[in-house]
Amino acid sequence: MMGKSSNGKTNSRKGSVKPASEPVSLTEASTEELLRELLVRLGEDPEREGLLRTPERVEHALQYLTKGYQEDPEELLKGALFTVSYDEMVIVKDVEMFSLCEHHMLPFFGKVHVAYIPKGKVIGLSKIPRLIDAFARRLQVQERLTTQIAECIQSAINPEGVGVVIEARHLCMMMRGVEKQHSSAVTSSMLGSFRDQQQTREEFLSLIRQKSGNGF
Repeated sequence: MMGKSSNGKTNSRKGSVKPASEPVSLTEASTEELLRELLVRLGEDPEREGLLRTPERVEHALQYLTKGYQEDPEELLKGALFTVSYDEMVIVKDVEMFSLCEHHMLPFFGKVHVAYIPKGKVIGLSKIPRLIDAFARRLQVQERLTTQIAECIQSAINPEGVGVVIEARHLCMMMRGVEKQHSSAVTSSMLGSFRDQQQTREEFLSLIRQKSGNGF
C-alpha cells in the first residue's frame, strides 16, 4: 500500500527508506538545532534547565574530539625531522590516546607504543604524540589508526622499520552490545625490519612491556 509523506512524495508503507537513486540533501539547520531535535527524539525536554546549553556544549565537544581533520599529519612531521647518525631503536611508549569509534561515535581510549629504527633521520620526540592525536582525533577504528601512524612515520623518514602497538578499551563494548567491562583490544602494525626480523619485533614488544623502577 502506498501513501504520501509530508513533503508530498510517494513512499511505501515503511516510509523510512528512500529510493537509492534519490539524492540525499543536507539540512540547513545548524548543529545546535539538530542536537535539540535529537534531544526531543530521545524523549527529553531541551528547554529544561540542565539541557538549555547542552546542544552548544555537545557541538563544541565534537569539534574538539574531531579536530584531527583540521591537521595534516605529514606536514606536522616535516618541521621536526633531524639528520643523525643514530641507528638503534627509538621508542616512545605509553602515549595516552582518546578517539571516537566511527560505528557508534562512542569513545575508545588507551595507550600507543611507537618505535622505529632510523636510517639517517629521526623525528622530534614531541611530534610522536602530536602525530598520534592528529589521527586519533577523528572518527576512527583502532585497526586503521594503528596502520596510519606507522605508515606516516615510514613515509616521513624511510626508516629501517616501524612498529606501532595500541592497547585500548572501547565504550561500545563496555556500555552496549556484549557489555564486557574489563576487555581490551590490542592492534599492531609492523613495517620493514619490525615485520621481517623476529628479533627486532621481539625486542620492541619486550621493551614496551618493561616497567622501570622510577615509575616511568
